[in-house]
Amino acid sequence: MAFLKSALAYPTRVLLTLKRQTNIIYIKRTFLLSRLPVFKLAHGRFINLQRQSSSTVAEAEKGEDSFLKWFLLLIPATTFGLGTWQVKRRKWKMELIDKLIRRSTAQPIPLPLDPHELNNLEYRRVTVRGQFDHSQELYIVPRSPVDPEKEARVAGSLSSSGDSGANVITPFYCTDLGITILVNRGYVPRQKINPATRMKGQVDGEVEVVGVVRLTETRKPFVPNNDVERNRWHYRDLEAMSRVTGAEPIFIDADFRSTIPGGPIGGQTRVTLRNEHMQYIITWYSLSAATSYMWYSKFIRKIKV
Repeated sequence: MAFLKSALAYPTRVLLTLKRQTNIIYIKRTFLLSRLPVFKLAHGRFINLQRQSSSTVAEAEKGEDSFLKWFLLLIPATTFGLGTWQVKRRKWKMELIDKLIRRSTAQPIPLPLDPHELNNLEYRRVTVRGQFDHSQELYIVPRSPVDPEKEARVAGSLSSSGDSGANVITPFYCTDLGITILVNRGYVPRQKINPATRMKGQVDGEVEVVGVVRLTETRKPFVPNNDVERNRWHYRDLEAMSRVTGAEPIFIDADFRSTIPGGPIGGQTRVTLRNEHMQYIITWYSLSAATSYMWYSKFIRKIKV
């Protein structure tokens, strides 16, 4: 019996000893592995998982840098595209100005009565024959005298003439057409707006007038509303002007040769359009060049170094 008890106790002591040693090994392994690289068996090879993790982070950062690199390239590309678009816009504007100048200097044609035809004839020179009704003059204010050469030089700038007055709009009965239209006789200074101060310029009888067809205007921002009661007009509203005078909504600017001594100065058609596209071209291309250089210095030159 003593032998049997000794035989049964021996394996128990062995198992307890093995268990204690296993715990010690486990603690040591945990302590050491926390300070050693972690390996994983893959395809018959051990892979350093810690090194792989660092590599993944580096690749992610590299991917972010690559995205930022190509995203920032959109700035010089976009500004270059805007500059090219302004080149095309400038060409279109120059062609439009040339077309309007040719229209306003072409040989005059008889004034057509078809409204659809008139809508396609703005700035076209026409001729009419009849007489003025000076008792129903309208005044578009404030206006400065038109100087085509000067306006071509300062188009698009904020400068303006120091002179201020009005354009005199007078109903004109066309004897050959049997209708009354509106004629912009031209510019008068502020002190000559009252017709009593320019009686010599109030032409009587039948005359022939050559002028440029103009269409109605819409009120622009910051432009005051027309004051019909005080006869102060700030923009060309043909429907309202027609109701006041009883004329047809047909409007022409009399040319300079229609000027009568002591009367309004004709030729007050502004043909020069705002043309600031060259400034935009220089601005956009300059931005494109500057941002292209910055992008090159940041990404390309740094890579070469």
